[in-house]
Amino acid sequence: MNDNKAAATGEHILVTGGAGYIGSHVVCDLGEHGYRPIVIDNLSSGRAEAVIYGELIRGDIADTELLRSVIRRYEIKSVMHFAAFIQVGESVSQPLNYYENNSCNCLRLLKCCLENKVENFIFSSTAAVYGMPAKVPVTEKAALLPINPYGSSKLVSEMMLRDTAAVNPGFRYVALRYFNAVGADRQSRLGQNYRQPTHLLTLALKTALGQFPSLQIYGTDYPTPDGTAIRDYIHVDDLASAHLLALEFLKTAKQSRIYNCGYGRGYSVLDIIGAAKRVTGIDFKVRLTGRRPGDPETLIADSSLIRRELGWTPQYQDLDEIISTAWNWEKKLAAKK
Repeated sequence: MNDNKAAATGEHILVTGGAGYIGSHVVCDLGEHGYRPIVIDNLSSGRAEAVIYGELIRGDIADTELLRSVIRRYEIKSVMHFAAFIQVGESVSQPLNYYENNSCNCLRLLKCCLENKVENFIFSSTAAVYGMPAKVPVTEKAALLPINPYGSSKLVSEMMLRDTAAVNPGFRYVALRYFNAVGADRQSRLGQNYRQPTHLLTLALKTALGQFPSLQIYGTDYPTPDGTAIRDYIHVDDLASAHLLALEFLKTAKQSRIYNCGYGRGYSVLDIIGAAKRVTGIDFKVRLTGRRPGDPETLIADSSLIRRELGWTPQYQDLDEIISTAWNWEKKLAAKK
């Protein structure tokens, strides 16, 4: 990352969904590297106080007039697109909501970008586009066979980006396929703060704090060593750094890419629960229940491409350290109530 160049230019970066969990960490990183983030967020799940740097515009990206005016007013050349619905189970029960919000709104945003000569587009994608990969760790070349509408809605957006870049030489993109983002800002300024949390670690820590009577485990009959699903958990700060590297890549290489973002190691649901109990020192209750529809058994990233091409070097390698950042954040939230 060329910090001096960023600080010297003070470039405006449009960030949709920048008041959400991952988006707010990226906005913070942008601000600390000299960029000036312009956040559009309808605050349906995001928090205004999470936007530490730049300017927050409360609005919906379905509002194309708002998009056009913001892009023109701030002379936007680079966009980071986070705004989306993200709950797998909800996508199964409400598929059209996911295609409308995730795919159709991405289409609207893309049209506005092309109309106003936006050059760089960084897309918040997901490992859910792989579905149930035949081989793990999964590479970017694996078959794209999502098994839930959430993954499908993101894949549709990736396809739009691919086809748009193919016929518009002045437009390029990086799609970052996230695995499971966890943790919180080291200084406890930011973290997960959803009104109805669904992430495993967040629910585990809130259960440890007594905010829930027990933690549900969805499925104990997967073909894994302990019967629970396995995921690749990546600290949100490492994920944020990948976005800034992607931005600099687009500005210099002027090519489009797709990258996995994960550590290349998997932890089961029971592994995460055990680590949460170890870090908190609290033996909270756990309740076993059946699988949720749309959940694959194992998702682990092969992230060698982003490491090799962008020089991405994750800073968090210890699971307990990752969980400690989230635990400090949850205790801070609890103290405010």
